[in-house]
Amino acid sequence: MSEEPESRSGEGKHGVQSLEIGMGILRAMVRGQRSMMLKDIAAAADMPASKAHRYLVSLIRAGLVEQDPMTSRYDIGPFALNIGLVAIDRLDRIRLGLSAIAELRDQINETTALSVWGDGGPVIVRWERPRRPITVNVVTGTALDPLNSASGRVFTAWLPKETSNRLIERGLKEGKLRPELQSRAAIEALLAKVRADGYAAVSGYHSVAGVEALAAPVFNFKNEITLAMLVVGVTGMFDLDPQGPVVTALKQAAGELSMRLGHVPAPA
Repeated sequence: MSEEPESRSGEGKHGVQSLEIGMGILRAMVRGQRSMMLKDIAAAADMPASKAHRYLVSLIRAGLVEQDPMTSRYDIGPFALNIGLVAIDRLDRIRLGLSAIAELRDQINETTALSVWGDGGPVIVRWERPRRPITVNVVTGTALDPLNSASGRVFTAWLPKETSNRLIERGLKEGKLRPELQSRAAIEALLAKVRADGYAAVSGYHSVAGVEALAAPVFNFKNEITLAMLVVGVTGMFDLDPQGPVVTALKQAAGELSMRLGHVPAPA
């Protein structure tokens, strides 16, 4: 049986263009984070409304999109939701995180690590050694302080408010906080800065002189913090510049891992 020429079918190594356009419409709807009118979908997908409507008709037939007959708004359909739930169920956040810190280590040639939230604080689950003569070793299983460590500050900044409040109260009561964090106002200001910057930086990491650290949050499909990615280095040999390549690479890697876990960033 002869095959249809690629120029007529649109198939082959370049893929199926109509399918890619349809997926572009779905991406626009996902990024919208709400049901949308036809004109809004068309604008977000950068195409005429008449063209977007034709694709929406097919997407509705496939169960990927549904339309509310009362408002005429379009939203993600039941089959798309099923696909998302199956994908989430098959994801292994730790496995993906381990791959992400290894790739980040190769990119910046610094010690990288992955932490999860444990019993009242983050815990290191894996670290990657860089290829350089002087490095910082991070012990797997190390429990980090919620307010004194970069990873802890990232978790505390994005955990639910009630959890964050308990951590702040405990830190103030124990009296082990750094000199600049001796009041609730100072801690709240620090956490607000972490959220605004999208990462935390600490010099004298984990109370060890000569060690510095950066940490960035990783979010899941519920927009909850689920992991923290870290970069650790030696003072004087470690770039803490907010606009520098290390911070930039860390934030980008954490953002990409979040997207793989189903996180949809809020519109700017």
